[in-house]
Amino acid sequence: DDLSDSEDSVYSGLEDSGSDSEEEEGSDDDEKEGSDDNEEEGSDDDEKGGSDDDEKEGSDDDKVKCKQVSLCVGLTADWLLLKVSSDIRNTVGNIPMEWYKDFPHVGYNLDGKKIYKPIRNKDELDDFLDKMENPEYWRTVHDKQTGSDVVLSDDQVELVNRLQRGQFGDVNFNEYEPMAEFFSSDVMIHPVTNRPADKRSFIPSLTEKEKVSKLVHAIKMGWIKPRRVEDDGRGRYYDLWTSEDSSILARHRMHLPAPKIPLPGHHESYNPPPEYLFTDEERALWEQQDPVDRKLPFVPRKYSSLRQVPAFSHFIHERFERCLDLYLCPRQRKMRVNVNPEDLIPQLPKPKDLQPFPTTQSLVYRGHSGLVRSISVSPSGQWLASGNLTQLRKDSGSPDPDPTICFIKKKTFKDSVVLILSPSLADKQVTLSSERLLSAQQEGEEPAEGNGSVVWSEAEGEELNQGLRLKIQHPKAVHQVVWHAKGDYLASVMPDNTSHLQVYIHQLSRRRSQNPFSKNKGLVQCVSFHPIRPYFFVATQRSIRIYNLVKQEMTKKLQTNSKWISSMAVHPGGDHVICGSYDCKLSWFDLDLSTKPYKMLRHHKKAVRGVAYHRLYPLFASASDDGSVIVCHGTVYNDLLQNPLIVPVKVLRGHVMTHDLGVLDVTFHPTQPWVFSSGADATIRLFT
Repeated sequence: DDLSDSEDSVYSGLEDSGSDSEEEEGSDDDEKEGSDDNEEEGSDDDEKGGSDDDEKEGSDDDKVKCKQVSLCVGLTADWLLLKVSSDIRNTVGNIPMEWYKDFPHVGYNLDGKKIYKPIRNKDELDDFLDKMENPEYWRTVHDKQTGSDVVLSDDQVELVNRLQRGQFGDVNFNEYEPMAEFFSSDVMIHPVTNRPADKRSFIPSLTEKEKVSKLVHAIKMGWIKPRRVEDDGRGRYYDLWTSEDSSILARHRMHLPAPKIPLPGHHESYNPPPEYLFTDEERALWEQQDPVDRKLPFVPRKYSSLRQVPAFSHFIHERFERCLDLYLCPRQRKMRVNVNPEDLIPQLPKPKDLQPFPTTQSLVYRGHSGLVRSISVSPSGQWLASGNLTQLRKDSGSPDPDPTICFIKKKTFKDSVVLILSPSLADKQVTLSSERLLSAQQEGEEPAEGNGSVVWSEAEGEELNQGLRLKIQHPKAVHQVVWHAKGDYLASVMPDNTSHLQVYIHQLSRRRSQNPFSKNKGLVQCVSFHPIRPYFFVATQRSIRIYNLVKQEMTKKLQTNSKWISSMAVHPGGDHVICGSYDCKLSWFDLDLSTKPYKMLRHHKKAVRGVAYHRLYPLFASASDDGSVIVCHGTVYNDLLQNPLIVPVKVLRGHVMTHDLGVLDVTFHPTQPWVFSSGADATIRLFT
């Protein structure tokens, strides 16, 4: 019997497929004769196989082999299955077998009878058991044409592996054997073949003529249409600013024209005037400047003729910058809100409506020979105490806030002793109260914690006659002493970043001293007592800590946003704090609002040395090294929803700058809207 087309193609492919081609050529006749027997045997073998090539993995070795086979099955499944099947039962040809998925058969045999699909009732559990128990599962391939499973032989598996590795199917084929050149490199006289040319090579083809005539007729009738040109609008590049004046964009209300290139000037000429050429100094300065800061992007040069002008070295860079100008140009015009700049300024009251406040210099106190570091006014406002590095001068009372007692504290910046004096400047009742408090000593009191470093002693002899009553010896130099509102407590500051013994609180009635801090929280600059509540303010270099003396805990930490705090003052109401810093800032804190400054004032040009609140009037002042005292109006409202009103009202000048130092301290009169200031020029000035 003659082989069909499909069988011929299969066997023709098998002849070139590998080493087993010769065996199959000899067994063609036997396979044809015993097709029925092989058909039954093949069906039995197929029933023993597993499932499709994309089933679940088995053992480790089988997994690897199964993966290798499954990767190649997609390309050579039909060809390989036809090679394996010795009898070609299905004669449907090379068509998609999906066409038979809705039919009970998969094709027709050589006799024209239907080949029915095998009954497959395997579920996933049966397939899994087959995978575990059948050792030939990994080499089993499903034949879609016959619906059966085929077990690949060792030679076929090796063939698949070779194809997967990109090798030739035939083992004996040598791809590197030398090529037999049919044409030699020598030019021959006679041609290779002397066969005359065919007649058809000179006569037009009638078949092609018929095809062309049919295509022409179809195009004329409209049956064949030319290919539609796709709109490639996304990929087309065009000049964004071409003919912008007459384009649709130019008529658009929000259109912006492209920025024009400035016209060339004399400096761009090849023969510019001499005044446009750079000198050596100008050229050196031009080279040192940044490209952004240069007025010209090039150096003007002079040439005798246009032929000698070389190519512009920054041409590409200049074109790139121009492209950036066009690309980054805004495509939309934003409507600017017409706002009067004066409306943006907050409406502050006029200074004349905020009177009274000091405006003019009234008195100048002289007598010190050096820098007047600190000043203090008595509660009655009749006396003024001032001190410098070497002496204490009593110009006109007791810095103690309690009006029922009268004494003065004395300290220097290089001395570790705090002296308590009774000047006897008040009436007799106040003087007796002061003497009684200074002479009182409680016996049987245990020393407080931290007082081992502080020594209390009484004055004797000549010192007693001079008004000196008590001496408080500290371990280090004292920089600041502040009083409590009741007059029985005072605090001293000894800045030292290496120790926690920086602040001491002393009690006069019991002669006791205490260090409230057990750890070093930073370099302490100044301290202050709360005027009403038992709070203690400690200012370090960058922050202000507020401690509750009753609960002995920190209640709040204020962030000043300054580099170095110099001074601090607490509002008489106790809810606001101002602090000055050496970086020319004055910070106002609202303790009920936030831990950050409510307002930052930068009116001074140099370091702020001192700040002060007035006890009765809504005024506060700041002293700076620029030689000025700025008085501000600061009204605090009882309504918590209304912010404080802060208005600078006056700048007071009069101190002379000495050694780059100006005003060192400032304080208000207790009852009048007056301010005292002490400066580096060894004077104290009163502004009223």
